[in-house]
Amino acid sequence: MEHINFEEIGNSSLYFLASLILVFIGKVIYKLFHPKLNTINELLEKDNLAFSFSYVGYFVGLVMAIGSALLGEHVSLQADLIAIAIYGLGAILLLNITTVINEFIIFSKFKIKKEILEDQNAGTGIIEAANYISTGLIILSASKGADSNLMILAYWGIAQVALILSSILYNIITPYDIHTEIEKDNVAVGVGYSGSIIAISIIVSNAVSIHFELFSEAITSIISLIVIGFILIPIARLITGKFILSGYSLKDELVGQVKPNIGAGLIEAMAYISVALLITWCF
Repeated sequence: MEHINFEEIGNSSLYFLASLILVFIGKVIYKLFHPKLNTINELLEKDNLAFSFSYVGYFVGLVMAIGSALLGEHVSLQADLIAIAIYGLGAILLLNITTVINEFIIFSKFKIKKEILEDQNAGTGIIEAANYISTGLIILSASKGADSNLMILAYWGIAQVALILSSILYNIITPYDIHTEIEKDNVAVGVGYSGSIIAISIIVSNAVSIHFELFSEAITSIISLIVIGFILIPIARLITGKFILSGYSLKDELVGQVKPNIGAGLIEAMAYISVALLITWCF
């Protein structure tokens, strides 16, 4: 019978406690980035579903980002706790900086805070949640393949560029303007677009999780997979429209009805995510 290793249990308990502290710090930093926001009022008094999507997405992304601090070989309790603090705080900052990038670059055509807090636009909340989750996934994966904090930062930067480009591509391949539809509180379009965001993050995450001897090799691999994704994701939309929704128009289901079909948006999102997973398994 194996003996219980109380030292390992004690260390693991301290790692878990450190993680909870980082989650609390993540909540505090979120508040610093949103100083005028009353989260309790939005969640419980106004029953703001759009904010709930965004806020839950932040914490899912936060936990994934903090997970990057818990991976890797254990050296000693003191060294591990220091590493958890450094990686964890860095991951929290990157996650919140993503909010600024979203607001001023990806959603430059309208005010994301207004859409979520004043208009209670659920489509916008879902998209912001997808961005948080995508960033957390990328940070988590980068910690596996990167040799340094600088490389993790570089991977995060590349991922943000990829997400921005994917937004431009998505607007090109869709026969409607996503920003216009999202402003009209079109949740179906928001769901479909969120699927494309998560799909790109899956592809990028797979690429940055691989350890390369040379940074140039890593960049080549990442860019190659992103390009493959940019080629195959539009094909996924075509397949969805022609085969999965055979006899019906995806465009009409999303934007051509008085009440947009959220189920069609889910099917579109599923197609993007499925293609992304197949790319990571095949290439």
